[in-house]
Amino acid sequence: MTRGKENRCIFDGLRDVRFLTVLFRFVLAFACGAAIGMERSYKNRPAGIRTHILICIGGTVASVTGLYLYLNLHMPTDISRLGAQIVSGLGFIGAGTIVVTTGNNIKGLTTAAGLWASGIIGLAIGAGFYEGAILAACMVLVTEVSFARVGKRIRHSPEFTLAIHFRDKNALDKALRHCKDRKYFITDLQVLGGSGDYMARVELRQSGDLEEDTLLQEIRAYPDIVEADIVQKAAV
Repeated sequence: MTRGKENRCIFDGLRDVRFLTVLFRFVLAFACGAAIGMERSYKNRPAGIRTHILICIGGTVASVTGLYLYLNLHMPTDISRLGAQIVSGLGFIGAGTIVVTTGNNIKGLTTAAGLWASGIIGLAIGAGFYEGAILAACMVLVTEVSFARVGKRIRHSPEFTLAIHFRDKNALDKALRHCKDRKYFITDLQVLGGSGDYMARVELRQSGDLEEDTLLQEIRAYPDIVEADIVQKAAV
């Protein structure tokens, strides 16, 4: 008996499905969703405090409903089925916050991940796994607040767009192969024109030590390459 008391948790009396325990679940879901959403609202992100609260409470309702049907109504149901549907539905909600801006920059991934995490936290709260839910909410907040500064300090490989005017398609193949040999990653390629006169826009990311000007001069030296130049350079 002594060993059982030592392993008891302050949340043990709140894991069944009664009015007070359900009320505690909703209040905790409201607090966790508000904490995560407040950080997003402060940064003027598409999904703010209200959206995170609603998603966290929605996950809690789904989880508690499954428990209620099984424990209180004794219905032969899979209590994890509602939660599984919530996890799938959260992907569609998060997708609405992801946008592609000018220059093929993607924004909203962190907000979408935060919405997904809020829903999962709500499921954990509804199931009575309060310790995991509170710990996860704290880690989400630390990730969104602290690691945003860390990410800005990480130096990214420079990207730029190379415009190549050529007359033979084989010349483009050789130029692209040359870029790969020189440790440049090709992130996008567009080819325009026809009838022996072509224009290609190649987006490159540098991973080696070769300078961009040196790469440009080497590509210009290829036969059937009329001209090559850097037309756009992404900000680092």
